[in-house]
Amino acid sequence: MQPLRLKRYLLTGLLTFIPLWVTWLVFKFVLGMLAGIGAPIVAALLNAVALVAPRAAESMKTEWLTFSVALVSTLALLYLLGFIANRVIGQRFIHAFDSLLARIPVVQTIYGGTKKLMTVLQNKPSGVQRVVLVEFPRRGMKVAGFVTRVMLEDGSGREMAAVFIPTTPNPTGGYLVVVPLNELTPTDWTMDQAMAFIISGGAVAPNTLPASPAALRRDQNIPHT
Repeated sequence: MQPLRLKRYLLTGLLTFIPLWVTWLVFKFVLGMLAGIGAPIVAALLNAVALVAPRAAESMKTEWLTFSVALVSTLALLYLLGFIANRVIGQRFIHAFDSLLARIPVVQTIYGGTKKLMTVLQNKPSGVQRVVLVEFPRRGMKVAGFVTRVMLEDGSGREMAAVFIPTTPNPTGGYLVVVPLNELTPTDWTMDQAMAFIISGGAVAPNTLPASPAALRRDQNIPHT
């Protein structure tokens, strides 16, 4: 086999494998997290079965079976939680639970902040585009981010936007930056489009990007000859 053809086949195989690998990493992280939540339930069930049928319980202690049962248990609990949360009684219970956690300083900081972030990302903003492009980590470089809040700066009165910047390909982590609102580049992207852009490393993206307000101002100030 010629070296050039070998190199081409290896590169094609690598480019075919990388999307599958990234997808597997994301799913592995999410599924592992969900299975970890249901792991105590599976352990309790196995202990209960062991009291009645020790041999059956021992044979059920396989990695794939415990993982599958834990995952299904977590999904069932999440469905049940969502069903209850949409009912009046469930909303009252969640409100009482939130009030209880509000009395625990450290827990409230983590729980309250995370809950507010999820609420902000689910609801559409009023007057400010949710998905924006922001210059980060330096001028001239742009990343996609989500506006979570708009504040006023003391003294200057400027509107400042808190922007969450997810990382690629795992968007569960990221950075928080505070940027003047007029320096953000608004987009017409939906949350799904922005997440696809981030997770795919930019491979899934529109053909054009919106121009930043600063660039538009520079173009307008250029004298025409």
